Amino acid sequence: MESSEVYFTNLHTTPSANLLVKMERLIRRAGIEKIDFNNQYVAVKIHFGEPGNLAFIRPNYAAGLATLLFKLGAKPFLTDSNTLYSGGRSNAVDHLQSAMENGFNPISAKCNVIIADGVKGTSHREVPLDGTYCKAPKIGAAIADADIVISMNHFKGHEQSGFGGALKNLGMGSASVAGKLELHSSSQPVVDRESCTGCSVCVKYCAHGAICLDDHRKAFIEYGRCVGCGQCVALCQYDGAVMGEGDTSERLNCKIAEYAKAVVQGKPHFHVNFIMNVSPECDCWNHNDTAIVPDLGILASFDPVALDQACADLVIQAPVLNGSKLAEKYPGVSLEGVDKFHLMHPDTHWEAGLDHAEKIGLGTRKYKLSTL
Repeated sequence: MESSEVYFTNLHTTPSANLLVKMERLIRRAGIEKIDFNNQYVAVKIHFGEPGNLAFIRPNYAAGLATLLFKLGAKPFLTDSNTLYSGGRSNAVDHLQSAMENGFNPISAKCNVIIADGVKGTSHREVPLDGTYCKAPKIGAAIADADIVISMNHFKGHEQSGFGGALKNLGMGSASVAGKLELHSSSQPVVDRESCTGCSVCVKYCAHGAICLDDHRKAFIEYGRCVGCGQCVALCQYDGAVMGEGDTSERLNCKIAEYAKAVVQGKPHFHVNFIMNVSPECDCWNHNDTAIVPDLGILASFDPVALDQACADLVIQAPVLNGSKLAEKYPGVSLEGVDKFHLMHPDTHWEAGLDHAEKIGLGTRKYKLSTL
């Protein structure tokens, strides 16, 4: 397979070229205008940031991209799917509020916000894929229904996948609540009897008649009927229905790759990664720790696999920042050329996801880096 083009710009600025100007120059140089945007619905997949976390991509960048897309005749909207865990983004009402508080609104981000999988995370499209791990990924309806997909990705560490970049934002981030259950879990959901209130919402809405209340008015799952759709997890307001046994990092990353392919297959797509505020963990936490490496730049490509590989290589080659968790763990060692993601999260295997993504034809790990 031939290498893919990945374009890079550093963060040095001048009075005539601030970071917003440099981002626009980058994505134009990377070829975004090759896509026909005229009257097309464009899902700009972004992470709005959990309230309290300040490492997410600034809405100014989203505004810059949205402005360009409008000039190209597109109908763009910013979007993300609800979370599987309880927090500020587990339903569309709270999710929209969190997005607005973090600056993602029509005034500051110059673009409307749509929560892709609906009020309770149950609105999705099953995209036929027949993957090794996922036969029909459950993608948030607004993303699945879009004509074009563009991802804006904060490149950082992740406690389960090693790092989060384009594939993570596309695959995990676009999955509905039921899709996230499929990604995270190697088994069917279970009932936390202490948290279950016996409200019967899961019983009422289980499409397969797999849930009933037992003699103690606690939910009971008949696994012979349960298909693992995750509807009960999505609807329970009391954390009474929860994920089953978690999956391995290798399988999780492979599933993410398959979900990412389901998001973009048959559609024009383009991707931008920001190596800034490279926090050790995901933006889904309500806090962010000190960045592990200096801010390095912005990268863009039509190939999300090559893009993530290029970003991983840049972070691996960078020195660690004083005061970071890695600097404290390895005092006096620059760690240039060392896989920092594996040092932070030894049980993760990010390479498995890129290998699988390449295998299923999503892209290639081989790239040519062009610097602006």
